[in-house]
Amino acid sequence: MGVKTMLPSYELGFYALTVTCAVVYSASGIFAASRDSVNRKAFRDGIKPGWHYFGRKMDVADFEWVMWFTSFRNVIIFALSGHVLFGKICSMVVPQHRAVVYMLYGVLAVLGSMGLVYLMIILSHCLVLYSVALAKQKWLCYVAGLCCLASFKVEPFSSWQSGFVTGAFDLQDVLFYGGSGFTIMRCMSFALESSERKEGIYSIFDLLKYNFYLPFFFFGPVMTFDQFHAQVSTRELRRKDDEMRNIRVHALLHVGAIIAVDIFFHFFYILTLPSDLKFMNRLSDWSLAGLAYSNLVYDWVKAAVMFGVINTISRLDHLDPPQPPKCITMLYVFAETHFDRGINDWLCKYVYDHIGENHDNIMKELMATVATFAVTTLWLGPCEIVYIWSIFNCFGLNFELWVQKFFQQEPFAKLEAKMSAAMSRRIRAVFGAANFWAIVLYNILALNSLEFALLVTKRLLLTGFPVSTLSIWFITYCGVQLIKERERILAIEEEKCDKAKVE
Repeated sequence: MGVKTMLPSYELGFYALTVTCAVVYSASGIFAASRDSVNRKAFRDGIKPGWHYFGRKMDVADFEWVMWFTSFRNVIIFALSGHVLFGKICSMVVPQHRAVVYMLYGVLAVLGSMGLVYLMIILSHCLVLYSVALAKQKWLCYVAGLCCLASFKVEPFSSWQSGFVTGAFDLQDVLFYGGSGFTIMRCMSFALESSERKEGIYSIFDLLKYNFYLPFFFFGPVMTFDQFHAQVSTRELRRKDDEMRNIRVHALLHVGAIIAVDIFFHFFYILTLPSDLKFMNRLSDWSLAGLAYSNLVYDWVKAAVMFGVINTISRLDHLDPPQPPKCITMLYVFAETHFDRGINDWLCKYVYDHIGENHDNIMKELMATVATFAVTTLWLGPCEIVYIWSIFNCFGLNFELWVQKFFQQEPFAKLEAKMSAAMSRRIRAVFGAANFWAIVLYNILALNSLEFALLVTKRLLLTGFPVSTLSIWFITYCGVQLIKERERILAIEEEKCDKAKVE
């Protein structure tokens, strides 16, 4: 049935009220647990002094978040401010050479922060993959690129290369592996796009301009080479209507998100609580479910803030970067689940869509998802928890297609055709609710721990059955219906915009 199917307003109002009450009830349980556990010995490393005037300590269990706003804060502000300044001057004076200025500034920033040896390592990998691109053989580009990626993700090659970088500071490992991993993905994109070019090949200068664009270098996102090259080569730099206003609005939203997370961490210790499984066993099923869900929402916020700040800088440079990830609250389909849209776009273009084609054939879909998650596993760094995460998410993506194909058979297809569109939407939302929790449970494996994921699964499906299981399923069903309503409204607005463009 179509996405534009409408439900009665009173029914949607009931769903909204139910979800709101459930969220408040679950949040109250997490808040009480945070208040009661603040002085536990097991939480000493994860909770540090915070707002003394409010009598609240702060959850500092997330290394990345703490790093950005302590040791890395000044580096970010200094480096990106310099990039914006030089980029603005260049775009006004010599816009046709702005890519060269971005590259030179990026090279100097990498040299100043990581040293000459690291820069030489990066340049050597760029040279290797450029040489491979000259052969214009896709399979060779894949093999060489994945081998280079493995050299930064698999021992002993990883330690061997990092050992060349002398000196030590707090961010060395983060910047080393971040810049190295994203460099290989960009070089692979360059090689694959070059192999498809009918006449000639892009120059190594094009590769260096692409790779050393500083906002994307250390933390992404990955913009595929064809998009970057087309956008950065544009000589006529024109802003769209209200573009600067939108940039300022998004910048303010990111600042607001940072402040909101800081406030949140003083009252809800969602990252430290899962580390103590004994204490977790005392929580209610509702609090556990809310804790698991909150961890996914926080990880999305963290990704949205990081990529949002970077994307704001790149928009000032007249680029159109990959969008931030779709909020986990709006997801009930595995195919849309990703926390880095740049990597997701890269994987879809060069692996998933390339093998799976239209994603309608079960065997091709299986091959496409296995290949995609194999590359993802290598990208994340092979280890036991990544293997488990990849297997579960690969299964979930395929299971969606299997269920869809199954219910397209008789007599299910005929039975659905006899239903009203509203009833079909309700039935689909029931399955969407189950899928929603599969996404949550599969992804907290990587975000927290296997033990915490098993505890939540056991409480929701076994010891909490049937009361907790069915009640949480119903709450999630209400949430999925609200998501579907938002999708319906967006589809109608998009249709109106398309009609307006045609007229």
